[in-house]
Amino acid sequence: MPPAPAVDRLAEQLIRPRKGLPPVNDWNPPFCGDMDLRIARDGSWHYLGTPIGRQALVRLFSTVLRRDPDGGFYLVTPVEKVRIRVDDAPFVAVGLEVEGTGEAQHLTFVTNVGDRVTADAAHPLRVEFAADGEPAPYVRVRDRLDALVSRAVYFDLAELGHARAGPAGVEFGVWSSGCFFGLGHLDEAPE
Repeated sequence: MPPAPAVDRLAEQLIRPRKGLPPVNDWNPPFCGDMDLRIARDGSWHYLGTPIGRQALVRLFSTVLRRDPDGGFYLVTPVEKVRIRVDDAPFVAVGLEVEGTGEAQHLTFVTNVGDRVTADAAHPLRVEFAADGEPAPYVRVRDRLDALVSRAVYFDLAELGHARAGPAGVEFGVWSSGCFFGLGHLDEAPE
């Protein structure tokens, strides 16, 4: 099914050769309303309830995604701003590259839209826990935009983990770019 006119119009505004990501935080176009575009928790994009199958179009839209201080997610161009729905985080970390070991280790995450981000002080890794104890790990990709770390990548992180004593007990986590990122607490000190 071809994309609807609203998606075509937005795509036309964005298709220009450029280096790097567009400066969406510098753009202040008028708010043009809500678009029936949703990013599901699994990272798939849906327009009018139908998955967008063209990965190049998803990548293009991901480059103009912005989360404003009001908590809303918007696609922003120099001439318009439309609000979209995001079920959880707008991206999913689907790959992990490891360089080095211990405190000198660097963990680079690859998202479902092709972004690459190394966990560091500006791109922290954090874990939130649901009431049932289920972990939901996230890494900051850019500005206020996070990637949910996939289960497979989270298991890879757990294999790289180290225990250390902290103010709240024994913390289990990983090192990246000189920063320790907690993945959870241990009930007992490691042997």
